[in-house]
Amino acid sequence: IALMVILEPDLMIADEPTSALDVSVRAQVLEIMDDLVRRRGMGLMLISHDLNMVSHWCDRILVMFNGEIVEECAAGKLNEAKHPYTQGLVASLPRLNETRERLPVLDRAALEKLA
Repeated sequence: IALMVILEPDLMIADEPTSALDVSVRAQVLEIMDDLVRRRGMGLMLISHDLNMVSHWCDRILVMFNGEIVEECAAGKLNEAKHPYTQGLVASLPRLNETRERLPVLDRAALEKLA
């Protein structure tokens, strides 16, 4: 991140920047990135599989399936997703206030037919 920021880019692209970090360090890194983006007025493209993190730190979410953008929404509206792939991703997120024996599994064969 430091090497990327020293060049003062207009856009920072962060591909899974916190995937190997524990929760406390991840929050610190994201706060540093957010501060840098705000202070320097740069854009940030955060690429991640962590929908909860993306929903918290981003303004807008683009969901990709098979290399294509299938959904675009405001971060706070991810639960209102229209595309079956996005709906499946959101449904599979574990929630602290509910007990499930199994998390839903995406039907990839059905999704491939949509592509």
